[in-house]
Amino acid sequence: MTTMAVMPRATDNWTVDDLAQLPDDDGLRYELIDGTLIVSPAPIPLHQRAVRRLTRVLEESCPPNLEVFFAPLDWQPDERNSLEPDLLVVANEDVGDTRITSPLKLAVEVLSASSRLRDTTLKYAKYAEGGVASYWIVDPATPSIVAYDLHDGRYVEVANGTGDDKVTLERPFPVTVTPHDLVTR
Repeated sequence: MTTMAVMPRATDNWTVDDLAQLPDDDGLRYELIDGTLIVSPAPIPLHQRAVRRLTRVLEESCPPNLEVFFAPLDWQPDERNSLEPDLLVVANEDVGDTRITSPLKLAVEVLSASSRLRDTTLKYAKYAEGGVASYWIVDPATPSIVAYDLHDGRYVEVANGTGDDKVTLERPFPVTVTPHDLVTR
């Protein structure tokens, strides 16, 4: 007989410790934003293709003092927030045994129908508040990328490209991304 974890409560008082009670093999993504549990469905193939290809692009240019990770990996800046960017770049010294708590050098969200509003508003705000140096939003449906860098606690758009545009970014390290190449077969 298989037992299943039960969500202990339906409030906005969740903490990162509560996440340990939830299943990790059900295909769902569990995140916390200001103590509210957010549950998302598993991503579709187009989303995963974009994540996989962007991972390769980042890893090819990543300097040895940084590391590229992909979801699921929690960034937990405090006890009431736990986010899983699709891709994240972290300084080597900030990589913990089970989670990341220091500000990220880069968070990347690849949009999907279920995440679009959350990624462009809530996560955008939480990443800025948490000191994430750069934030990229990739839309595989368009295909496009918008990149932001944190300046004085606010994100400033530093690049924007669609289709075959070659988008060159400097932070967290120099890299060029062509949105169309992330999603074509």
